[in-house]
Parts: sequence; C-alpha cells; structure tokens
Amino acid sequence: MADQFDVTLEDGDLLTEVELTTNLIIAASNSDERLSVEEIDRILGVLH
Repeated sequence: MADQFDVTLEDGDLLTEVELTTNLIIAASNSDERLSVEEIDRILGVLH
C-alpha cells in the first residue's frame, strides 16, 4: 500500500524566487552603496 504522505514537496516558482532573492542579498552585501535600479534589474534578469 502506498504511503499517502510520501510526496515530493517542490515548487519550481518558489525555488526561482529564492534564488533571485539570494542573488540580490549577495549583491547588496558586496556593495558599499545602494544598488541602482539598473543593477537590480540586471540581477533579476529584467529586460527593457
């Protein structure tokens, strides 16, 4: 009999958001100044 509680809990969108947030935190930690909007957009992969 299969265990109904034996499931994989993975949310691809959530993992992507965590990765983007982590990248922002690392960039902000390594910067002496505030990140510009352009830098944030570059880190997040925003295309204009």
